[in-house]
Amino acid sequence: MTRFKKILVANRGEIAVRIMRACREMNIQTVAVYSDADRAALHTRVADEAVHIGASPPRESYLNIEKIIDAAKKTNADAIHPGYGFLAENADFAQAVDDAGIVFIGPSPFSIRARGDKAQARARMMKSGVPVVPGFQDADDEESLARAADEIGYPILIKAAAGGGGKAMRVVGTASDFTEALAAARREALHAFGDARVILEKYVANARHIEFQILADKFGNTVHLFERECSIQRRHQKIIEETPSPLLDNDLRERMGSAAVAAARAVNYENAGTIEFIVNPDTRDFYFLEMNTRLQVEHPITELTTGLDLVQWQLRIAQGERYGERSVQQRGHAIECRIYAEDPSNNFLPSTGRVLDLELPQMPGVRADSGIETDDEASAFYDPLLVKLIAYAETRDAAIAKMQNALREFVLLGVTTNVEFLQAVLEHETFREGKATTRFLEEIGDWRLETGDWRLETALIAAAVVELLEKKVSDVPVSSANDPYSPWRANGAFRAGGGAASGF
Repeated sequence: MTRFKKILVANRGEIAVRIMRACREMNIQTVAVYSDADRAALHTRVADEAVHIGASPPRESYLNIEKIIDAAKKTNADAIHPGYGFLAENADFAQAVDDAGIVFIGPSPFSIRARGDKAQARARMMKSGVPVVPGFQDADDEESLARAADEIGYPILIKAAAGGGGKAMRVVGTASDFTEALAAARREALHAFGDARVILEKYVANARHIEFQILADKFGNTVHLFERECSIQRRHQKIIEETPSPLLDNDLRERMGSAAVAAARAVNYENAGTIEFIVNPDTRDFYFLEMNTRLQVEHPITELTTGLDLVQWQLRIAQGERYGERSVQQRGHAIECRIYAEDPSNNFLPSTGRVLDLELPQMPGVRADSGIETDDEASAFYDPLLVKLIAYAETRDAAIAKMQNALREFVLLGVTTNVEFLQAVLEHETFREGKATTRFLEEIGDWRLETGDWRLETALIAAAVVELLEKKVSDVPVSSANDPYSPWRANGAFRAGGGAASGF
């Protein structure tokens, strides 16, 4: 069995940090890659080594296969972990890693093509008898797509064939809007995934979005680790996830779990993956939506309710370890809130700037996965996800209450976030009753929050305080450091920006 000594993480942000910390627990060294915009990013500081791979635009850095593999070779990395997004579901990348004699921590290129590619996945599911949403994936030219959209019937959903994460998706209500929406989806798909191909699906309103976590080793052992509900979305981007789903009973959970395992086994799937379904809450019929051949953003809620470290199991399976048929039980309830650098009061416009202060909640049952620290920059080049807060408790009501407390204690100054928006969702009666569908945020009306003014004022005050403190410290006479009664002597001769102490 292979034992990794060094792993290159081909990603950035909180997921890169998450992977690196899992590696550290397994005594595996890590290599970060970074763009111009990420020269001082947290993931470069957490890693044992860091390699510059290009300019800030993703196509010149995090989507550049040749540069990433070259960085792995130069640092003698045994394996590459793709994280999520960027090249995580790119079969050409997985193949190039294999061809370079480096282990790809994920499924085989064949499985990625068969499942990660939305067009091929739909075709295979239909052939296997798995129910799918009516759609079209047989051609990619505009004329064929427009004709298919008319046959399917509006509203339809345009989706990137080579990606996920809610990116490059457009709901089209009428034929007159199709051409413009198609062009926009193609541009976003090319930027995010390096592939402009799209597929069409009938847009199913008032559905529930439920996915099953899959784990499969190299010996044919494939299991599901229960479901995650991801119905709270804006612009097809998940913002709150939970497990177990308040919709599922034991019978529906068993049927959907069995379908998820069968879908993975059909292509000899290995490593961690996710089978996504949409469910009609009235009829309880479910349909295959897509398979994500990677780790999901929301994987922490599964970890908290099962006690498994999914990243470490990714590494262990890639090393050739047997997962086996071990029994896993789900305990309690977990909720994840994604904290984005965006302004809910201004149509969720992304926010950029320097993080003046970041204080993460410290309480039992709360986990924070962060890709930033105080003084880091929220960049305009990448996804605005900054921090994930995860709350765990014995019951759903207790988990919601714990998450609300965690959000109250969360502090981030200098960049506008969606924290108040998340609190408002958690307070809403429809969410608390467990009845929210994927159209929940569209149906509840105007969510504009009057937060912009006080956040700006707070940020300016914080910046002024920091500047004043730095000035006061710099004004302290040098002789005071030799004064036995000086507070600076008691604090290890601390000075702003240096000294023995790390801060106040």
